[in-house]
Amino acid sequence: MQQTALITGATSGIGKATAQLFATNNINLILCGRRIEKLQKLQQELSKFTKVHILQFDVRYNEEVQNAINSLPDEFKHIDILINNAGNAHGLNSIQNGNIDDWDAMIDGNVKGLLYVSKAIIPQMVERNNGFIVNIGSIAGKDVYPNGNVYCASKFAVNALNKGMRIDLNQHNIRVCAIHPGLVETEFSDVRFKGDSERAKTVYQGYKALQPEDIADIIHFVVTRPYHVNIEDLIVYPTAQASATIVNKNA
Repeated sequence: MQQTALITGATSGIGKATAQLFATNNINLILCGRRIEKLQKLQQELSKFTKVHILQFDVRYNEEVQNAINSLPDEFKHIDILINNAGNAHGLNSIQNGNIDDWDAMIDGNVKGLLYVSKAIIPQMVERNNGFIVNIGSIAGKDVYPNGNVYCASKFAVNALNKGMRIDLNQHNIRVCAIHPGLVETEFSDVRFKGDSERAKTVYQGYKALQPEDIADIIHFVVTRPYHVNIEDLIVYPTAQASATIVNKNA
């Protein structure tokens, strides 16, 4: 039977690349995001390969999440794969100089948003005794770096939630996996630096960063393993990166 995947943060970066790869591999898609024009454009692009439904909502708001999931038409209600990809980084400040609005945005999006979406989808997987949840974390959830404080804390939470999900859902035959990328060339730094594109560009200069398609390829590999195989925790660096703080920019 053809599977259906729900992808949050599908309008750009890793989410968009994953949607494109899934579509060409005959997986039906529920694409979620805040930017309706980008969702519509992606739906038009991918509908030539597979069935695509779009949902516009912000993962930070539980009521929006619940209303969106409840609105799914019957042919999309059966969700086999959940890709918790939506997330954000805001600012790069020391803890004493941190912006509380930035803190709220990161905790609401990276932690609470993941929980809200998972809560909306997991019951049907439990009922069927089947499903796969992929949580997109970060090396920031493994290794704290200077001025990363709250962002790192939010991704450490993703790491812990991934482990907790896997334990709690083990009795229900549900696979749970976290993928923790290092530096990926996406809109991530543009958002972190609040639209300062020149500063954002410097993050990816002097070496070859991971591309969204690299992570999408890994996600597809993970979800297509035989059902008795669960790749539960995976860290991915570009070759030029050795840790959260060590990058060879002369590579």
